[in-house]
Amino acid sequence: MREYNYKDTWEKLLSPEIVRKLTLISEYKGEQRLFIEAHQDELRELVEIAKIQSTEASNRIEGISTADDRLKNLVQAKTTPRNRDESEIAGYRDVLNTIHENYDYIPINANYLLQLHRDLYKFLGNTEGGTFKTGDNIIREMDAEGNQHVRFMPVAAWETPDAIDELCNSFRDAKEIVDPLILDMMFILDFLCIHPFNDGNGRMSRLLTLLLLYQSGFIVGKYVSIEKIIEESKETYYEALQDSSINWHENKNDYKPFVNYMLGVIVSAYKEFESRVKLLTDPNISKADRIREMIKNHIGTITKSELLEMNPDISDTTVQRALADLLKAGEIEKIGGGRYTKYAWKAE
Repeated sequence: MREYNYKDTWEKLLSPEIVRKLTLISEYKGEQRLFIEAHQDELRELVEIAKIQSTEASNRIEGISTADDRLKNLVQAKTTPRNRDESEIAGYRDVLNTIHENYDYIPINANYLLQLHRDLYKFLGNTEGGTFKTGDNIIREMDAEGNQHVRFMPVAAWETPDAIDELCNSFRDAKEIVDPLILDMMFILDFLCIHPFNDGNGRMSRLLTLLLLYQSGFIVGKYVSIEKIIEESKETYYEALQDSSINWHENKNDYKPFVNYMLGVIVSAYKEFESRVKLLTDPNISKADRIREMIKNHIGTITKSELLEMNPDISDTTVQRALADLLKAGEIEKIGGGRYTKYAWKAE
């Protein structure tokens, strides 16, 4: 039987790399508090942008999507879902809003996890949400030849309610002893290994990541989409998850790969928050230069629509002109075409 003994195992994760990331995050947390106090108006725009990006990215990881204009209207509750994908997107939006607005009042226990999962599926009009899995689920992967293999066997369905109760109890018992960031990520890894629902485990894990971070005082995910950073590095995410789940049932797994990866995601989010706020609040930087700096400091590729979302005070024409000038100067490269066009900073 799996045990969740965080109090006796967490210190084994304090490698030099993890300690360095914990220190960085602590420093960024203090700086963010000062930014929030000084720039409330500018940050409201970042919150709305992050909601859209988080909803899109977390669902897209699971193959759930809709058109860009539909997505924005769904997240802003300006339209109603037309199909299953849009119903799941709307559900994610509502749970995300619940976490944003009520994170201090959501206990970590089975009852509340079930309620959040229920709301994730509330637009589907069926009984998929709000219940633990009714049959055993298997996590499979496909190799290059198209053959499927079992990657991980989660907890059996009949054991799941007790496993979630034990997980939540162990989490609460460890809160006064274990470093909050390490504890939060160990919890998420174990949640994913239990895989308590028939569907929606990945999206629930990302929503719970935000919830636990907010409750621990790390609210960067409110202003910068942590889900988007995970999506842009999802191969590494799945590798870390797999490495940390080896021998999980035997209580011999190593949490370090997953915890280290997730701490890296949080560091990236804080760095992006810092760069965005500085650009938004610097009166001496032109709009074209702001576009340039955002592309330069962005992780991975970025689209024109994302630049427009991140800069609601800059017109489409100005963004298009800035992109053309950067392409002409050879500072960025264009990837794809049409509505799928993306841009990336050219490495120096």
